[in-house]
Amino acid sequence: MMRKILLLGAFLCSFSLLAEKPKSKNFLIFLVDDLGWQDLSLSFADQKTPWNSLYRTPNLEKLAARGIKFTHAYANQNCTPTRVSLLTGMNALSHKVTSWTFQKDKNPDEGGDLKFQVPAWNMNGLSPYENKNSIHATSIATLLSENGYATIHAGKAHFGAYGSPGENPKLHGFQINIGGSAAGQPASYSGMQNFGNKTNGAPNDIRAVPHLNRFWGKDIHLTEALTQETMRVMDSVLIHPKPFFLLFSNYAVHTPIQPDKRFVQHYYDLGIDSTEAKYASLVEGMDKSLGDWIDYLDKNKLTENTVIVFLSDNGGLTDVGRGKNGRNTYNTPLRSGKTSGYEGGLRIPFVVSGLGKKGSINHENIIVDDVFPSILQLTNIKPKSKIQHVDGLSLVPIIQGKNSNQNRFFTWHHPHMRTNGSPDIQPFSAIRQGNWKLIFFHKDQHFELYNTRTDLSEKNNLFTSLPEKGQFLAKKLGEKLRSSDSKMLIDKEKQKEIIYPF
Repeated sequence: MMRKILLLGAFLCSFSLLAEKPKSKNFLIFLVDDLGWQDLSLSFADQKTPWNSLYRTPNLEKLAARGIKFTHAYANQNCTPTRVSLLTGMNALSHKVTSWTFQKDKNPDEGGDLKFQVPAWNMNGLSPYENKNSIHATSIATLLSENGYATIHAGKAHFGAYGSPGENPKLHGFQINIGGSAAGQPASYSGMQNFGNKTNGAPNDIRAVPHLNRFWGKDIHLTEALTQETMRVMDSVLIHPKPFFLLFSNYAVHTPIQPDKRFVQHYYDLGIDSTEAKYASLVEGMDKSLGDWIDYLDKNKLTENTVIVFLSDNGGLTDVGRGKNGRNTYNTPLRSGKTSGYEGGLRIPFVVSGLGKKGSINHENIIVDDVFPSILQLTNIKPKSKIQHVDGLSLVPIIQGKNSNQNRFFTWHHPHMRTNGSPDIQPFSAIRQGNWKLIFFHKDQHFELYNTRTDLSEKNNLFTSLPEKGQFLAKKLGEKLRSSDSKMLIDKEKQKEIIYPF
């Protein structure tokens, strides 16, 4: 009888083990600031380019070999809109944070144009509650935290303006914040300069990086300091049996372009422009951090159950701040760069590991809005507290080969001006379907139509020669701008917004 009881107990125990729920997936979002599609040794084009030969990013190549490389991934044209889309799953037409945020209730790019004025927009960014000039939405970190995840933010936040509730990552569901504030760039990358913090009683630079006091006065680069500090915190987090969501948001490779001493000499030795050498060292330092995180997950036996998403928040810096090659040359063959509606401003490097076939390449159009619903599907969370409509679509069916995005429309909206910008950087709205992209320029209301499969550099405007295709996309863009009540650039003389396209 005792033997039967023991056998029954063993059977029930084995059955309970089989019936255990699978472990919840961990997520590491490795976000890079201002990293261009071409600023890597990993090619996202059909063939390697001279830019790919300049940069050294072996760890991103390693990640791509373990995962999926997306060649047609898109963000918004600059940082805060993308970060809001990442956290909320909302498109910029919906959340109306259409440019970078700075100080509460102040438009950072207002003035300088005698004829046009920027319309009202959510210049305070993302807010955890109803607030003026803000989008009130539920972040993915909040939803994961409510469902048992440890949620950690490290590095650049820039979700909201200084003085607004959105500037604090902890109010967006992150239980831990390391180095995040309203700053869009660091005051300094150098530990010798305390990352912009003052110790003599003088006021800090407004962009001083917080929370890294133990590295002050040390000869260490900000990227390395953030990596070390976040891993130290992660060691404590992993003591508790919880899944984690880590948004590791690099300040690199945003200006100021200051060298990472560990890597810069190699680029000086190449004889390239010194600013470009410093920039390349920032890229390599970022890649070293990525490699450290890959090793950290391997060492802690977390790799198989962790999804890593590598992406940039917009296209590469090209209009100002780079070397002597001239404006709008650094993202070739893509046209222009950050803040523009051309491919150089919107197309980004994007790699996912921990899902799908290792070493695969996907050419479907995807957008940063899609990260939010992908995480929800992978965690099987049915959020009750989410207040916003999610525009993004889960990438899981795309990765599994069960769906195609060829008929899906992607939209952008940027009714803003930069007085020091190049002719390519103008107020615009844009729409994409498949290989076709239409850009509507607000100031003179002209259209440009491109097939980016045959004309990746967007040199041949087909709007006049293909009126049926152009007008189809123009009408769709007009419909989406109207339905979202998107604000258009204001003509000061007429005191009216310019009309919607079609």
